[in-house]
Amino acid sequence: MLHIDLNCDLGEGTGDDAAIMPFISSANIACGFHAGDEKTMWHTAEQCVAAGVAIGAHPSFHDLANFGRQEQDLAPAAVYELVIQQLLLMEEIASAAGGHVVHVKPHGALYNMAARDRELAKAIATAVKNFNSHLCLFGLSGSLLIDEGKAAVLTTLSEVFADRTYQDDGSLTPRSQPGALITDTETAVKQALQMVKEGTVTSTSGKVIPVVAETVCLHGDGAHALVFAQAIHAALKAEGISIGATKNE
Repeated sequence: MLHIDLNCDLGEGTGDDAAIMPFISSANIACGFHAGDEKTMWHTAEQCVAAGVAIGAHPSFHDLANFGRQEQDLAPAAVYELVIQQLLLMEEIASAAGGHVVHVKPHGALYNMAARDRELAKAIATAVKNFNSHLCLFGLSGSLLIDEGKAAVLTTLSEVFADRTYQDDGSLTPRSQPGALITDTETAVKQALQMVKEGTVTSTSGKVIPVVAETVCLHGDGAHALVFAQAIHAALKAEGISIGATKNE
């Protein structure tokens, strides 16, 4: 039987986190650097514990003004420190809410830069490893972040996106370009099933490219987040695909 983790970026002050929670298995909680604050982090972690959803840290560049989606020129050592800082806070809050952080997924520009910048990817992987070597690292399928996570002997999950389009090289279409976001439910469901069942995704040019789909992401701040979560969850179940967080022993 096929198995998939279904994750969503939450605690960002947008959308309806509580309504989405029953349809996902992992949550990536904003750590206050691009969105959220200690109150929202605790509330979201508490919801995760109640719903049996795995708690993840969603560290970002310190950039509330741009929602963490503007690239920054930081030295790897500075990136290491900002990731550690956010992990410390998220674990403290998760523990207070009755849970623990089990995975890490960088956010926005930090995520996209780490997909193609080996030194940045290594800094993130090293931070995660040094903080807690049992944590799982999420990264874009085929990215340097996944490579560096494996090199650090971390458990990694290759991530694909149901609500974003792809370029021919396997990267996500930049948000600055038209057609970067998928807004149609049927299209999102079709793409999610293709990635999970066939291990491929069709790029904006029509090229079919390979992907490793171990966790499927939905953006919680998307206008269609709840509808997408419900539809994709139902479609996966209908195909006999089990949904659950990957447990790292």
